[in-house]
Amino acid sequence: MKVALVANDRFPIAAPFAGGLESFTWHLARTLRERGAQVTVFAAPGSDPDLGLEELLVHPLELGSHARVDVAMPSERIVEQTFAYLQCMQQLSRRDDLDVVHNNSLHYLPVVLADLVGAPMVTSLHTPPTPWLEPAMRLRGDRVHPVAVSHAVAALWERICSPRVIHNGVDMREWNLGEGGTDLVWMGRIVPEKAPHTAALIAHAAGRRLRIAGPRVDERYFEEQLAPVLDDDITYVGHLHPRELAVLVGSSAACLVTPAWEEPFGLVSPEAMACGTPVLALARGGVPEVVREPGGVAVDIGPTPEDTIALAVEALPRVEALDRRGVRRYVEDNFDVVTTIERYLALYEELAA
Repeated sequence: MKVALVANDRFPIAAPFAGGLESFTWHLARTLRERGAQVTVFAAPGSDPDLGLEELLVHPLELGSHARVDVAMPSERIVEQTFAYLQCMQQLSRRDDLDVVHNNSLHYLPVVLADLVGAPMVTSLHTPPTPWLEPAMRLRGDRVHPVAVSHAVAALWERICSPRVIHNGVDMREWNLGEGGTDLVWMGRIVPEKAPHTAALIAHAAGRRLRIAGPRVDERYFEEQLAPVLDDDITYVGHLHPRELAVLVGSSAACLVTPAWEEPFGLVSPEAMACGTPVLALARGGVPEVVREPGGVAVDIGPTPEDTIALAVEALPRVEALDRRGVRRYVEDNFDVVTTIERYLALYEELAA
């Protein structure tokens, strides 16, 4: 089977991953190749060469001096991204050997230009509706065979299109069972919607040490909201390679997951649980589908932020009491990437038939 993957062009598909979307696309590409598929990928420059993929290359944006000083010019990033996806779709339109195109981007152009491609397209919905993607899906939604990463995301899109649900998964070979420890851990992109500062407040209230790991994607948020709550007990340890991250998480007592938005899935939760580290999460979006006993506990959002923190602190002993081997088995049974890929392969074969 020949599959083309259209990724988010903002970050490379390479470790250390910028976020769950990049990690998912990398694992999807690798596992498809292991299953014998030929994979072509459109992604940001610098993607992992060891994947052995055919990479769709695009010409960088060139703007003359008159264009740059145009007072009506939109953000250069928007222009750059638009023409990158246009080139991607032009190249795919010239391919007559593809069995399926799997769109994992967050951009509208692969959706509205899907008819240019002879092969059927699958579009994974990794987020709630956005101002750019929602109108595109209204126009072409069911033509691009939408797949939601959780039932919560599917519910947000159901008035626009009719997505089936395929949960994301983790590679159990990479997240090994750890012995645990006494400190708490938080991992993910350092951005307001992931709210690591809330994890810091929970740890402070519980009188616990917390280690925070992840890329500083939003530097202003880091400096203004996270840095002020860092101290000797609440530390930022940097953006770690997955192997280092697995060691950190596996040596922790529990993982805090603190979304401040309707989290579509939250790949960090099953990653932590694969290490045997139970998860204490805030119940937003798709989180309660993923974080539940015997793998962890999702606590309700209280009337005030202080109430939410108190609920989390109250639930922490219950989370830490979960059996670490049982936590890992829960992920093996429910969120193994092998199962995820098998479901996508079945969908590819259904569409290509």
